[in-house]
Amino acid sequence: MSADAARAVNDVPDDDALMARLALRDAAVFRLVVEAHAIAVRRIGYRMLGDAVEAEDVAQEALARLWEHAGRWRQGGPGIGAWLHRVAMNACLDRLRKRRFGSQDEAPEQVDTAPLADTLIERDQQRAAVLACVGALADAQRAAIVLTYYEGLSNIMAADALEMNIKAFESLLYRARRSLHQSLLRAGIDGVGGMDSGGAA
Repeated sequence: MSADAARAVNDVPDDDALMARLALRDAAVFRLVVEAHAIAVRRIGYRMLGDAVEAEDVAQEALARLWEHAGRWRQGGPGIGAWLHRVAMNACLDRLRKRRFGSQDEAPEQVDTAPLADTLIERDQQRAAVLACVGALADAQRAAIVLTYYEGLSNIMAADALEMNIKAFESLLYRARRSLHQSLLRAGIDGVGGMDSGGAA
């Protein structure tokens, strides 16, 4: 962390205060926010889109919107991380919709290539197969799995990121887990990290 960002940490204790500083166009505080949140936002983009370049674009778009909208920040809300999750997820869903309209062939290619980076990092064939199964889910179901299992958000926070009420989100997550469980079984994988049960979390 830079010296400017470190000073910003000491001077600015919470998200509302950070956003007040961003509204005044404090570049040091913006760098602090980027350092704190960019990796998580890129990760969401990659899990949803399976493309590192698009994931970087999503992260930059979300952070730029935070900077642009700082003056309209509502105090006492769920915080910067939750706001960025929502913006990033909406950007991903928009890109997935455009892919479908642009070419019927793009989505299967994305599913095939999404796991490749992970297989170079972690062990390996099973993880790649799980990610392929996640990538094959319907967009909303994939979003529910990514936010809860990969990003570790609570159901309430994930529902907020998808702009859904909690009951609707839990129903979506239930369907997503069932679909993923069936897909994993077809791929010959039984019981992966708590994602194999049909009940809602």
